[in-house]
Amino acid sequence: MRVIVTGGGTGGHIYPAMAIAKALQERLNDIRILYVGTRSGMEAKLAPENGLEFLGISGQGMPRQLSTEILKAAGTNVRALWETKKILKEFSPDLVVGTGGYVSGPVVLTAAFFGIPTVLHEQNAFPGKTNKILARMAKRILLTFPESEKYLGVKDKLQVVGLPVREEIGKIDRRAGAKAFGLDPSKKTILVTGGSRGALSINQALTGLLPKLAEYPDIQLIWATGTATHDTILQELETRNIDWQREQWRILAYAEHMPEALACSDLCICRAGASTLAEISAAGKAGILIPYPYAAENHQEYNARAFENKGAACVILDKELNAEILWDNVQKVLLNSFKLEEMAARAKEAFAPGALDRIINLCLQTAWR
Repeated sequence: MRVIVTGGGTGGHIYPAMAIAKALQERLNDIRILYVGTRSGMEAKLAPENGLEFLGISGQGMPRQLSTEILKAAGTNVRALWETKKILKEFSPDLVVGTGGYVSGPVVLTAAFFGIPTVLHEQNAFPGKTNKILARMAKRILLTFPESEKYLGVKDKLQVVGLPVREEIGKIDRRAGAKAFGLDPSKKTILVTGGSRGALSINQALTGLLPKLAEYPDIQLIWATGTATHDTILQELETRNIDWQREQWRILAYAEHMPEALACSDLCICRAGASTLAEISAAGKAGILIPYPYAAENHQEYNARAFENKGAACVILDKELNAEILWDNVQKVLLNSFKLEEMAARAKEAFAPGALDRIINLCLQTAWR
C-alpha cells in the first residue's frame, strides 16, 4: 500500500500529518508513505527528522489583499499542481491524506482530479480556507470539532474523530508529574504556556499577577515563558522586586516535560490551538483560554468558544487581557473546588479518546487497497 500525507505551514497541520503517517506504518507492514510539503516549510525539516520520506513542491499562501503578490502566488501554485501531478504519477498512491495548510491544496486537488481516494482532517472549529475549498472534492472529511460541520456543507462525507495527542498525555499520574518539577502533588497547581516561543500578552498579564499569587503559598505555578522572552521576563521580575525563585514556583523558558506538567496541574492558562485543546482534554484539565488574535480566520477564538460552550474553559480575548482580569478568572475557577472539578470533567468529555485509531481505520476504509 502507498500513501501520501500532506500538510504544512504550522505545527498544527504538520504534527497531525506525521502522527497519521507513523500510525499507518505501525498498523501495516507492507506500506510506503511519502510526505509531500513545501520545500521551504517547517515540514521539510520535521518530516525527515521523524523518519518520513519527503518530497518538496512549490507553494505559497494567497495574499488576503489585492496586490501584485496575488499573481506571483497564483503562478507558484499552478507550478505546484504540475509538480504534484508528476509525484502522483511516479508514486501511484492508494490514498492521499491532507491535514490543511496551503500545500494540501494542490496535492489533494490533483489527487481528487485523477480519482485517487482522498481524506481531509480538519483540526479547528472554524475550517481553514484550503479545507473549505477541498471539502467538495475529498472522499471523506474527518473533524476534530463537531462545530465545524456547519461550515463545510457536505454532511454525508463528515465524521467527527477528534485529534491525535501524544500517547503519554493523560497517562502519567499526578504524583509522578509533580516529582518531575519538584512540586507537591497535594497542592493546586497552575500551568501557563504560550507555546515554544511564548505569548507576550500572556506573559505581561502573568507578570502583573504574580504579586497577588505570592499571597497564596499553597498554590503552585509552572510558567513556560517561551524561549524568545524568557530573559526579558526574568529581568522584568527583578526590576519589580518580585522573588520569582519561590519554592512553589517554576518559571522556565520551555516546559520540556509537558505531559508531566499537565499531569500535576489543575488549571491551564494558554492559547487555543487545536492541539493544545486536545491535550487539555486528554489530561482532563480546566482552562483559561486566550485565543491568539492573529490566527488564520480567527480560528482560535472559535476553538475556545467551543470549549467555553461545553463548560470546559473560560475565555479572555487577547485585547481584553490584563493582570486584573486574569486574576479574577483564576480566583473564580481555582478557588472554587466544585467549579474546578466540573470544568475538568467537561474538558475530559470534550474529545473522545482514541482519535488516532479512528482516523487510521477510516483512512484504510477509504483507500483503494
